[in-house]
Amino acid sequence: MAQNKAKILVLIHSDNGGTYELAKEIAKGIESENNAVSSIKLVKASQNPNLKSIPVATVEELTAYDGIAFGSPVYFGNISTGMSEFLSKTVQLWTNHGLEGVPATVFMSAGSGAGKELALQAFWNSLAVHGMVLVSNGIRGTEELNKSIPQGNTVLGVTSMASLKDVERPTKGERNIAELQGKNFARVALALKETHPKKETVVENHQNFNEVLKQKNIMLPQVPKPAGNYQPFVRSGNLVFINQVALKDGKIFNPGKLGVDVNEQQVKDATKVTMLNVLSVLKEAVGGDLGRVKQCVQLTGIFNTKDDYTKHADLMNIASDLAVEVFGDKGKHARATFGASSVPVNSSVEIQAVFEVE
Repeated sequence: MAQNKAKILVLIHSDNGGTYELAKEIAKGIESENNAVSSIKLVKASQNPNLKSIPVATVEELTAYDGIAFGSPVYFGNISTGMSEFLSKTVQLWTNHGLEGVPATVFMSAGSGAGKELALQAFWNSLAVHGMVLVSNGIRGTEELNKSIPQGNTVLGVTSMASLKDVERPTKGERNIAELQGKNFARVALALKETHPKKETVVENHQNFNEVLKQKNIMLPQVPKPAGNYQPFVRSGNLVFINQVALKDGKIFNPGKLGVDVNEQQVKDATKVTMLNVLSVLKEAVGGDLGRVKQCVQLTGIFNTKDDYTKHADLMNIASDLAVEVFGDKGKHARATFGASSVPVNSSVEIQAVFEVE
């Protein structure tokens, strides 16, 4: 039965959660008549605690869906920077007519409400260039609106005026319109399901890494919190930079200097703990989807050793082997190892890592 349902992506950028709240109502409407399934995904990873667990979409997977509902905050009468950056990566899809004939609908969270229709029209313009079938919301759900307060309904798509004080947003009426929009969109997407070709994508592979980790009995810890004025990771272009020490359950695991406080096996165990921290941070950097990792580029191991110690490479093999165990050939990397007279917080090891991601 699932094969006969329309597969719909609810693709959003959300800053403070307003767009996400509308997205949940859109998805509820999409699935309300049991003729479609929905997936909510972000265009970029978010640090908002309420959004961090939502997966991040890739441009390549867009052609796998029977319809896409796009959601964004309003930025100065236009779509958000995050959504604009994502759409700017769809040039290859435009060249190949990859989204031509695919139904699309839009919804937005508009701070004060000013410029909302201008922003919706700008959104439509971007999708029209792809040849997508633009599904308007029309006039629906107005009987449920509280006429005593400003509301975000438009014929182009539902919006919510998130910045109005002392009024829950989205309002009950706005949520109702969003659900109706999702329901209507699912009907259209199902009707057009077989009218546009869909290309095979790697989207399913992106969903397998949790299973890979489970099969290999690899448990990733919670992302360690920074102890100073820095971030767990920094992304520059397609590269993610990560530094971690052997922190486990809030304490340094097997602390001290090799040959003085700890032995080689204890340092190897600490190296595994450190590399698991690296992978945990990496997973957060790619929005929970390790399938977005294209390559482990570089690992650097720094070990707290005495001056005459020379077998650093044996210690670092633990981290390298774990990278390959998780990512296969994509886990093979360049590497450096060296000793230090001390390591921050008395950790026996620190690992610096660079990954290329989508």
